[in-house]
Amino acid sequence: MSSHSERNDRKRPSAQGRDFRSKPRKPNDFSKGQGDAKDWIWGTHAVEAALSNPHRPAPKRLLATPDRAKRLAPALQKLSCLQVMEGQEIAKHLPQGAVHQGLALKIDEPESLSIAELAASNDGFLVMLDQITDPQNIGAIFRSAAAFGAKGVILQDRHAPVLSGVLAKTAVGAVDKVPYARVVNLSRALEELADLGWRAVALAGEAEQTLDEVLDGAPTVLVLGSEGEGVRRLVAEHCDVLGKIPMPGGFESLNVSAAAAIALYEASKPRGKATA
Repeated sequence: MSSHSERNDRKRPSAQGRDFRSKPRKPNDFSKGQGDAKDWIWGTHAVEAALSNPHRPAPKRLLATPDRAKRLAPALQKLSCLQVMEGQEIAKHLPQGAVHQGLALKIDEPESLSIAELAASNDGFLVMLDQITDPQNIGAIFRSAAAFGAKGVILQDRHAPVLSGVLAKTAVGAVDKVPYARVVNLSRALEELADLGWRAVALAGEAEQTLDEVLDGAPTVLVLGSEGEGVRRLVAEHCDVLGKIPMPGGFESLNVSAAAAIALYEASKPRGKATA
């Protein structure tokens, strides 16, 4: 593999295909169903993780069934925003079918970090999501990021949903365990990361090398694109290399959250540090 000092001399790879862009979304596209899920979190693990996260603002409302309220920590039982009610009443505040397990929390998402703050350790790996908009997929990626020790997740400001609702439920508390940054322009974010010494690897099915071959132990940004379109051309051109997941079974694609889990596992394997 090439060294960091040679990164500016390398020809950057490009991904094939059009530069796909999402159409503008209506404000409620990510919170369909009964009730407004924009800043609601439900489920035991998700709510408890949010309440224990010092980077969250103060909770607005905490709804709990009588049995669940008795099991809350003493400090939480004293919160002025706590309301004890039956499960059916809690469900009225949430999207239809939300499995709340007797707990629901109305709270703003954790504070977003800057790219410089997220990359300050100059070690390990980050995850960047290029126009991945499905809340369940993003929630699952946060969960994998937490499981495999990612230093943080980078989201687009315009196209990513808020870290609540179905996303937070799917993440099972991981949105409060993994730092994140929201950025307007992914390409500029990659340029900033490159200046800070980070190497960018885009996951692409058309890549000639596997992830195992392109990962070298350097601080790395794993760039994941949406299903079908993949990483957009302009974003891929700001990456150092493309890497693919080998699929000897012959199946051509994976769900993006499944692909992310495999890529994160690969990135978490011990490797020798790249030499300068």
